[in-house]
Amino acid sequence: MLRRDALTGLMALAASPAIGHGVPTSEPGLQLGDATPFDPASIIEKARALAAEPYSEPARIPVEWTEISYDDYVSIWFDGRNALWHDDADTPLKVDVFAPGLYYPHPVDIAVVEGGRARPIAFDMAVFDKTDKFPDLPIDDTLGYSGLRLRAELQTPGIHTEFAVFQGASYFRAIGTGDIYGISARGLAIDTAEPDGEEFPQFRAFWVERPLPGSATVVLHALLDSPSCSGAYRFTITHGQPLVMTVEATIFPRADMTHVGIGPLTSMFQFDETNRDRFSDFRPAVHDSDGLLIRNGADETIWRPLANPKTLQISAFRDENPKGFGLMQRARAFGDFADLFALYHRRPGLWVEPGEGWGQGAVTLIEIPTDTEIYDNIVAYWRPDGGLTAGQEHKMTYRLVWGDDSAFGAGLRVLNTRIGNAFETGVIVAIDFEDGPGLPEDLDRVERLIRASAGEVDAGILQRNPETGGARLAFKFIPGDAELIEFRAQLRLDGAPLSETWLYRWTP
Repeated sequence: MLRRDALTGLMALAASPAIGHGVPTSEPGLQLGDATPFDPASIIEKARALAAEPYSEPARIPVEWTEISYDDYVSIWFDGRNALWHDDADTPLKVDVFAPGLYYPHPVDIAVVEGGRARPIAFDMAVFDKTDKFPDLPIDDTLGYSGLRLRAELQTPGIHTEFAVFQGASYFRAIGTGDIYGISARGLAIDTAEPDGEEFPQFRAFWVERPLPGSATVVLHALLDSPSCSGAYRFTITHGQPLVMTVEATIFPRADMTHVGIGPLTSMFQFDETNRDRFSDFRPAVHDSDGLLIRNGADETIWRPLANPKTLQISAFRDENPKGFGLMQRARAFGDFADLFALYHRRPGLWVEPGEGWGQGAVTLIEIPTDTEIYDNIVAYWRPDGGLTAGQEHKMTYRLVWGDDSAFGAGLRVLNTRIGNAFETGVIVAIDFEDGPGLPEDLDRVERLIRASAGEVDAGILQRNPETGGARLAFKFIPGDAELIEFRAQLRLDGAPLSETWLYRWTP
């Protein structure tokens, strides 16, 4: 699976030190071209015009740039003293650019918008620093930047720290203040996990609006294109904890798109206490996300722990007008991972909240086998019934929240799931729920709801976990000859839900 390849370099490239403003510099700085009138509606018109024409492959940089090694690529980097608005103390945003090459063969256009006029950022090799290990590569007019990074004063006055990166196809990442990069989002997913292969739309151009003094919000426009469609995007990004993006998208299909994913999320799950026995590792868990959270149209909150299956798994959670879904990282303590380098406990979750009714469809979860943490193997998105129709304009809005998930569901949250062989026969499942004001002191009052699609399942026991203060529901099942079992469990009180609904797909 090569999905993570386009993002591998970001961990190193986006980990550049925070940079202060007002430092005198003799660096050239990003150079701007001539100004032209700008109207956000013009990007929609550009997308509409693109869709009316046959798809044209984007320009490519010289092939020598794409044949370099990863070590070569990380030996060239943007000098932050060249950032857009670096010496402007009144502009609360600094914009960096990324070099082309390796995983990024297509240059993207980047422009700055101010006062209703747009000025393109000219490509200039002089804005980059490099070591003597960087190879001697051809320089011509096909070269261009591969993406951009946004920085602001997040925690320390005068120190500008990054909070969002847009680079590679239609991928982008963001973090709440104090978090580190983990999960990614995309503009659109097309034919994900289909036998004939997936199509990856690309952001061809970006326009960054100059923010007002003192503002924590920046507006970024993007033009998307692919063989199946074109699109115009507007991202309104407000940094903080959590970081919030409002996405407005207008899609123009060139052809009927029967399998399209709205609000697609991409993450990594290798192992935790559900499958720890498959991996010899000093760490107790390795993942960017540990569960899919859904608040469906019926206002039920569902928690589905992620899995690293031995074969490809696709799950569809049918719904109408969902209230939201997301891939979350509920393990938030250092001891959950004991990893001093990757710091998985500081990776954010990502919540998708529709801005209008999305109709009928399914929250779709794709879980791909992986033996290593370097590959993104988890994808989640909303798949609308009927897809998107050629020749029609499809508008949608949604909100992306990068942080924790404490505000999105209802009922006692699932803190952890543990699965392992029983002492004699069968398998034991232990689900830890958080403590809360609704949990009675007398756990005998709490009803245990446990359902399974196959196998033999006992009634389970409910005990208080002295470490969390919440309840642990433990049950044993004997799978027999079952190759797949769908589980559902929930705590209920006086006939009403007390906890989230826990779902899990077990395979041998």
